[in-house]
Amino acid sequence: MNNEDITKKLTLHIPEILGSGNFSKYAVLVPLIEKEDGIHVLFEERSHKLRRQPGDICFPGGKIDKLDHDEQAAALRETYEELNLRKEDIENVFPIDYLVSPFGMIVYPYAGFVRNHQRIIPNPAEVETIFTVPLSFFMEKPPEIYHVEYKVEPHANFPHDLVVGGENYKWQPKQMEEYFYLYNGRVIWGMTAKILTHFIEILR
Repeated sequence: MNNEDITKKLTLHIPEILGSGNFSKYAVLVPLIEKEDGIHVLFEERSHKLRRQPGDICFPGGKIDKLDHDEQAAALRETYEELNLRKEDIENVFPIDYLVSPFGMIVYPYAGFVRNHQRIIPNPAEVETIFTVPLSFFMEKPPEIYHVEYKVEPHANFPHDLVVGGENYKWQPKQMEEYFYLYNGRVIWGMTAKILTHFIEILR
């Protein structure tokens, strides 16, 4: 391989997050609703019959399908399916920063306004119930933040002899922040709370 070959390869390459080709990719919508007392954020409680995270509070959304045109299309498709809405019911959709999980997942969040929210009929296969929280609540009340530490434990066959320091190598443990919002007996936490916190930071 010569200079010209290398230059051509690098010219055609589009940078992305290293290893992201193997990540699971999801898209969600932060649904905003206009009510008499102002803007509200809509949340779902996941069906208690689901295998993954039953009963957790989340935004509408799900895994990006190969047939989805892009991440936004995936977020809207999932929202239509979970809330039985139509294309004309959601408008002014904008992307916010995507989230890269330490567990091999990328979440692409969007924020948009839901019109005619009286039409919403939660899909019982995925959604136990829905509720809204005034946007002002999140603007005025910061989340509670706690920390989770992940220990590094190499497998038994790890080649310690190839690493300077061997078995005494100073691994750096990973610490992750977990955000919590408590509202009227509801607990909003995890990636949903992180996305929500970022959304509020944008508005500030």
